[in-house]
Amino acid sequence: MSGHSKFANIKHKKEKNDAAKGKIFTIIGREIAVAVKEGGPDPANNFKLATVIAKAKANNVPNDTIERGIKKAAGEGSAVNYEYTSYEGYGPNGIAVIVDCLTDNKNRTAANVRAAFSKGGGAIGTPGCVSFMFDKKGQIYIDKEDCPMDADTLMMTVLDCGAEDFNEEDDCYEILTDPDEFDKIREAIEKEGLTLASAEVTKIPQNYVDLTDENAIKCINRILDLLDAEDDVQAVYHNWNED
Repeated sequence: MSGHSKFANIKHKKEKNDAAKGKIFTIIGREIAVAVKEGGPDPANNFKLATVIAKAKANNVPNDTIERGIKKAAGEGSAVNYEYTSYEGYGPNGIAVIVDCLTDNKNRTAANVRAAFSKGGGAIGTPGCVSFMFDKKGQIYIDKEDCPMDADTLMMTVLDCGAEDFNEEDDCYEILTDPDEFDKIREAIEKEGLTLASAEVTKIPQNYVDLTDENAIKCINRILDLLDAEDDVQAVYHNWNED
């Protein structure tokens, strides 16, 4: 797999202001609501909820916020009915973009996502138009500053846990897993006493596209910023090489 890393971008997002933190809490809150509705409030018996909780902790969501979200979602008739929906499209120079959403109003979400693409000179495409360019993988990052093991020891440890691949970056280690094995492997790695900087099932581009034109870079950043500000958007994947 490519050694391209999102780790610096992940750290940057975690260091943003309170508004950005509020967006993370919104994303996690909606995922908790869906997980509880589908499998109940006990993470020991709800694998999906356990995964969302792990994601929440990796994003520094306080435990009491997580617990309130679970209780709220478990309350009779208190949870809003959210639906997953996804959009695919193109940014400048054919940059492939996938937008995953969790919404209680698909019409509103579709209009807002379409507007974000349009304002950045991009366009929404048909379902499947770019998803074939991405591989779905479990992706775990461990910050080198928080890792007591050297690279070789860590690599053998995570491969023994069932990971598919291991990459060393400048400031972190990247671990890739089969998405269906992600939860099991994440738990096995945590049991080794390792602190995870990020852990999620994501979509990784098979190839990345470089942009040199300043206007094209401005446009793709415009699209990504607008999508990031949209509450219904849970995740955005693209194949622009931001390095």
